[in-house]
Amino acid sequence: MTINWFPGHMHKAQKEIKKVMSQVDVVIEVLDARIPFSSANPMIQTLKGNKPNIKILNKADLADPEIIKLWQARFEQDNTVKTLALSANADDRMKTINSLCRKLAPHRLGSDKPISAMIMGIPNVGKSTLINSLAGRAIAKVGNEPAVTKRQQKINLENGIILSDTPGILWPKLDPVSCGYRLAVTGAVRDTAMEYEIVALFALDFLSLHYPESLKKRYKLEDVDIDSEALLKLIGSKRGCLRSGGKVDLHQAATIILNELRSGKLGQICLETPEMMDQEMAEFRAMLEAKRAEQEANEKDNKPQ
Repeated sequence: MTINWFPGHMHKAQKEIKKVMSQVDVVIEVLDARIPFSSANPMIQTLKGNKPNIKILNKADLADPEIIKLWQARFEQDNTVKTLALSANADDRMKTINSLCRKLAPHRLGSDKPISAMIMGIPNVGKSTLINSLAGRAIAKVGNEPAVTKRQQKINLENGIILSDTPGILWPKLDPVSCGYRLAVTGAVRDTAMEYEIVALFALDFLSLHYPESLKKRYKLEDVDIDSEALLKLIGSKRGCLRSGGKVDLHQAATIILNELRSGKLGQICLETPEMMDQEMAEFRAMLEAKRAEQEANEKDNKPQ
């Protein structure tokens, strides 16, 4: 699956972030609770260095609560990191973010200078909704399409905290590729940048293995232990996604599945666990090492004697 999602404003955003990062006390990183690893931009770690970090696992109302706990435990193994799982649309834990900022920036206590917090996250992760909730007013533009925020802005929360908002930045190459599929499943990239049927097949492969009862209940299925393409056709036929001659419209069926997964109609689901990602990354690193060794061997063979 090829995704082109690195427009010019994201390059510009990186440059702007680098300029002001030295003045930032706390970095607030907004993640999608359904995909805490895949929605964590590796560029953010490089940009923030060892700044104190609050990881917000947003959209927790859509995610599996037991797996959220596993991710929080994993992230907080780093003593510079605090985590908070919430839903930015409506959550009384929002004020906890303010107290966490103060706890992570003790050098600002009693100072006339406010805490400088920078909020970062990939597109469509709910960052703008979170900002509006923190500010208690509509400041950041909200939309259900990725890349709504196009430029950096500063917001005075009027509680001793200045919040710097940044555009949602993505990175040009997805490694491993499965992370790209998970981002597509949850809507982090524009629908026009992905192949719906392929993304839906990826989702069905995962759901039939890890959340079979959710699929059975939602689509009134007796069995989901079948090929994912056959499963997509079955769901499409049950939902009336039919063309002339009774052929299933796979694009329409895929659209239904992805929209219902994203909206929570399939239940609270996480698409990755810490253990799963450890294994995927180990396999990915092994693949890179094998490719590097093969390339070196080829170069040695082709070297003039």
